[in-house]
Amino acid sequence: MKLFPYGHATDARWQMAAALVLAQLRGHMAHSAYASAPTLALLYITDHFAAAARDILDHLGAELPGVTDWVGTVGIGIAANNVEYFDEPALAVMLCDLPSDQYRVFSGVAPLGLGFEAHTALVHADAATPELAELVQDMARRTDSGYLFGGVSSSRAASVQFAAGADGYIKGHGAASGVFSGGLSGVAFTQEVGLVSRVTQGCLPLSRAREVTSADGNVVLSLDEEPALDVLLSDLSVSLDRPQQALQAVRATLVGLLAGPGTDSWAAARTTIESAAHGPMIDRSGSFGTDVIVRHIIGLDPARHGVAVADHVAPGHAIGILPARRAGGAGGPGAYLRRDSRGARTAGTAGRDRHGLVRKRSTSRTTSRARHRGRGLCQLRGTRRAAFWRAKCRAADRASRLG
Repeated sequence: MKLFPYGHATDARWQMAAALVLAQLRGHMAHSAYASAPTLALLYITDHFAAAARDILDHLGAELPGVTDWVGTVGIGIAANNVEYFDEPALAVMLCDLPSDQYRVFSGVAPLGLGFEAHTALVHADAATPELAELVQDMARRTDSGYLFGGVSSSRAASVQFAAGADGYIKGHGAASGVFSGGLSGVAFTQEVGLVSRVTQGCLPLSRAREVTSADGNVVLSLDEEPALDVLLSDLSVSLDRPQQALQAVRATLVGLLAGPGTDSWAAARTTIESAAHGPMIDRSGSFGTDVIVRHIIGLDPARHGVAVADHVAPGHAIGILPARRAGGAGGPGAYLRRDSRGARTAGTAGRDRHGLVRKRSTSRTTSRARHRGRGLCQLRGTRRAAFWRAKCRAADRASRLG
């Protein structure tokens, strides 16, 4: 398979940014190493261009008539190779050369039909959608693998998604523009499409893994038979006697949850837990295996010495305390989606969480004014969104999560 053409640019005028992107795409498509007739486009814009989303899609579609299918969304920041466009007008496009019978664009007005056997899907979602979790679960059930990857739209303006497919829309929605708000949209793939999806959390564990010995819903009450809150504060080297310092440390802390018995990660976690008396630490790479999930701490329960996390926990699960930290460098080809809730400081020197596209490594930043050396790209699959645009907003968000 040849390389996928890509382009990215920033300019105050979306028309100029689009022209720069189109020039890059056409340059790649004219090169023998790149696909010359791709049909599927991934389009991401920053929220500065949200109001012009329909115009952008119409313009790009008219300029690239061979590209019949478009998916994407909006973020406060986007990235392309080692380039970051944060809190500024920008757009990025990657064109995928895949057989048309191996993928299918879907949305609320163009749901997946029974005739398409989806194996997995790239999904974009609006966080304000009621019962979003149920919609995601229903979408997962429509795939053979039950595995979805993608991101949640993030915008200070309109929260838009792109989903325009060659198959059109269901009856009664023929005038749909391909730009939507709310619900889910994206592109599903058959098993014939080779995909690699991974989560890069950018975290290092503070101490060994511990076993949940008591829990109530999403509140961890004890770890290794010790009060969970006491364990957390001890690992963070803080005390509730200095509440401001303690809250600041907790807000910058995540937890890694390891699934129960029957998973590959559980066996490794049990070995670590059972031999903890002899002093071994969790792998300093932060890798627990593919079954690990990383969640925020969303509250403290001083009365019960408990710690509330953003997921259900049960006795027998394993937990690692993970401080949010800068994530690693750029990876290989593909689409990288990050969350806004991780904050700017997890993203490198000038990095921010973002939606973005990545093809080969590059050090160019495209603008209509100048070229600058790119900076390190932080990558995260999963959902996920762009970074908060101001430090004050990040602090307010964390405070609201901690109640």
